[in-house]
Amino acid sequence: MTSIAPGARAPDFTLDDQHGRPTTLSALRGGPVLVVFYPLAFSGVCSGELAELAGLYPRFAETGTHVLAVSVDSTFALRTWSEREGFPFRLLSDFWPHGAVAETYGVFDDRRGVARRGTFLLDVDGAVRWSDHTPVSEPREMTRALEQARALGRGPRPAWS
Repeated sequence: MTSIAPGARAPDFTLDDQHGRPTTLSALRGGPVLVVFYPLAFSGVCSGELAELAGLYPRFAETGTHVLAVSVDSTFALRTWSEREGFPFRLLSDFWPHGAVAETYGVFDDRRGVARRGTFLLDVDGAVRWSDHTPVSEPREMTRALEQARALGRGPRPAWS
């Protein structure tokens, strides 16, 4: 499956966060949303990426951007990891059906059974404005997503919205 292209409407989903509370993507319309898919909690590269994202979180908040981090981990694992690391954003569980949301975004790795590193910035209407895909073995530069979120807040509304 191919990834969602910029300009396309992001597929809606409802996933439980690390506290077991449902989070529906479309309920966050009206503000930008950053959806960050990552392979697994507690892994080295993912831990570094989400720590960087946590450090940048106040700057994302200044842009009004909601931050959602999605993996195939259970809510129980996500809660333990979030509490240990102090993540200020929602960790969403794409546990069952296993990887279904990652699959709809074109970032599910069937062979490994995890999400690939895919990042999607959505505008206030739920359309993908920017996306980035990084090899599983390499960390993303979360500052790139922040730059895009800042630009989204300043830029004109696209013709396709």
